[in-house]
Formats: sequence, structure tokens, C-alpha cells
Amino acid sequence: MGKKRQLSSDLLSTRIHGSFLVDAPARPAAPLWLVGFHGYAENAEANLRQLKRIPGSRQWLLCAVQSLHLFYNSKTRDVVGSWMTRQHRLQAIEDNIAYVSEVLERLEQRCGRPDLLVLLGFSQGASMAYRAAARCDFPIGGLVILAGDVPPDVVQRGGAVLPPVLLGRGLQDPWYTEEKMQADLQALKTLAARVETCLFEAGHQWSEDFSKAAGRFLAELRKSG
Repeated sequence: MGKKRQLSSDLLSTRIHGSFLVDAPARPAAPLWLVGFHGYAENAEANLRQLKRIPGSRQWLLCAVQSLHLFYNSKTRDVVGSWMTRQHRLQAIEDNIAYVSEVLERLEQRCGRPDLLVLLGFSQGASMAYRAAARCDFPIGGLVILAGDVPPDVVQRGGAVLPPVLLGRGLQDPWYTEEKMQADLQALKTLAARVETCLFEAGHQWSEDFSKAAGRFLAELRKSG
């Protein structure tokens, strides 16, 4: 009989490169930042296009962060990404927080610290926006969230307080349901966040109505700041 074999699984950290897109006003200083996180199987290019659809966004420095885990769209062969999977989830959260912090630091080196920094997340990117607001060492003035959950690690994190939130949902969204939105509203209440909601006729997607609501929300943040 042959000797028994043992199967083991080891976890190690390694270096990986990420990227982000910036569309900034021509003036030297850019005191308004809107930083976006795309959804699953999307990319920074798609996210930047959505940021540009928001009324008034040309007055802001727009930054779209590309997720670290890339793959090909099987139909279009476009390079798209995911923020994480259930495998090594806790380590991926830490990697992503460190990555987003580096993006913000790089922007600060280029432009100086902003007067107002707002994070925007769509679908899977919503969790990244929530986590960055709760954990990155930057003052976050607002969150624009579309069709994505408050992650449990943010809710369970002691002392986390979130800025004002615009929370959007398409009424025909089969994934981000009314039940999930109501659960998120309760979770956000425990985090002392002031929440404004936007419901619109669409599925799991951006809509013109949501873009307009985001524009109004950003304008109000500027006034109150």
C-alpha cells in the first residue's frame, strides 16, 4: 500500500496592481471629489460614464476605482472585475480597504485634501463605499448608494458613524429587494446616518431618475458644507 498523502491549504499575501480613472476640472485645485466603485462584472470605465451622467458632476473631480480582481466578460471579452468572492473574504476586505486608502492618498498628493469627499457605490461596489466611509482615514462628507447592501462588518464595527446617505433602488430590482432595503434602513439607523431614499421605475441598474436625485443630493451637501 502506498503512503497516505496530506492535502493542505496555505494563505499568503502577495503584491497586486490596481488602477483608477480620474476626470478633473482644469483648474489646479479640485476641492470637490466624487469617488465611485463599480458593480460586479463592470469596470472603472463604465463607472466613470455613470458619474458623468450626474447633473453638476463637471464641477467635481471624478474618480472611478477599478476592482483588483479582473476577468473577461464571456460575451463581450471586455475586462471587468469583482471586489471579492466568499473565498478569503476577510482578507479581501482588508486588501480592498488598504487599496482604496492608497487611491485617496494618491489623489491628495495630486490635488490637496478636498473640501468635500463623497463616495458612490453601485451594486457590489456599494459595500466598498460603505466600508471605505467607515474605515478609511479621510473625512467622508456623503455616500451615494445604488442597489447594494450595507455589509455586516460595517454594522458590527464598534464606533462606526456614517455620513448622510442617498440610498437608491429600482422598483423592479429582483436582487436588491424592498426587504433588503428596509433591513438596510434599520442598519443605517444604528449607525446614526441621515438617509434619503430614491425609488424609481427600473430594475438592477442606473436610471436617469437616480442620476438626477444624486445631483440634487450632491448640491445639498455642498450647501450644508
